[in-house]
Amino acid sequence: ADFLPLKCDACERLFCTEHVAYAQHGCTSAYKKDVQVPVCPLCNTPVPVRRGEMPDVVVGEHIDRDCKSDPAQRKRKIFTNKCLKPGCKQKEMMKVICDQCHKNYCLKHRHPLDHDCSGAGRPLSKAGHAAVARAEASSSKAASASSSGASRPADSPSAPASA
Repeated sequence: ADFLPLKCDACERLFCTEHVAYAQHGCTSAYKKDVQVPVCPLCNTPVPVRRGEMPDVVVGEHIDRDCKSDPAQRKRKIFTNKCLKPGCKQKEMMKVICDQCHKNYCLKHRHPLDHDCSGAGRPLSKAGHAAVARAEASSSKAASASSSGASRPADSPSAPASA
């Protein structure tokens, strides 16, 4: 055996001829030099890896974006209902249709005030009517309570108490 020190061209550490091969010394930088074309474990398609890229990362990105296998496609197809508010990229599993403009939005922008609804003036849903009625009822009670409270001087602490 030749024991002359040889430098690994990937990690630049010194080895003998027996251990200079990437596999023999478990080189962690081998991916930089040892260009291989990994195969996707789900769809058995070769995934091209550029020099300097880590094959595991590239195959993971392939599975998340381009993989044609059933599990990967099912995962992507679940969230297909895109929010129509300009600038929002959120997708939902189910359609969330506005009662007034009848467009699809995400959960954050589903209310007419949250997406600059173009259907204003159309009749509200039953739930919308109930909410408006509750809001009006609570505001009218608050207004009557504050006006009637000011007209009762007997409740004031400065009034003399009759014993």
